[in-house]
Amino acid sequence: MHADYTALAKTIASLTEGETDEVALMATLVCEVHHSDDRFDWTGFYRVTAPQMMKIGPYQGGHGCLQIPFSRGVCGAAARTGQVQLVKDVEAFPGHIACASSTRSELVLPVWNAAGNLIAVFDIDSDQPDAFTTEDADNLADILASTFAGKSSAASTD
Repeated sequence: MHADYTALAKTIASLTEGETDEVALMATLVCEVHHSDDRFDWTGFYRVTAPQMMKIGPYQGGHGCLQIPFSRGVCGAAARTGQVQLVKDVEAFPGHIACASSTRSELVLPVWNAAGNLIAVFDIDSDQPDAFTTEDADNLADILASTFAGKSSAASTD
């Protein structure tokens, strides 16, 4: 089953309406996204907690790494560059951090608040190689922007 991003965006918008606490928003979003698609084996946030450092936030799946510096791995690359990281084969990504040995591909998106500050990265791992598409990245970026930055997106308009 693949995510129905239109329905997912509407569900998340409905569940988080009026909520401003970032951790509550992260917990709700990660639960809904994780259970929306069978490609998603580990879904979670790494929160920016200090300069150049992230710590684990709400997630679904097995244990994640407790902290990730901006200088390491796919999550670090997303935080450092502010760019989506769509990795078809984690073994081919220089410096990949193997929090779970089963991970074959990964999608990581930077998360910005309304002030334009990086607050986290949203990390999705799959045990399938080449599991993610630019469509996944674009739809999830829209959901993240509408949830955390208050920007309406094409996916959440009626």
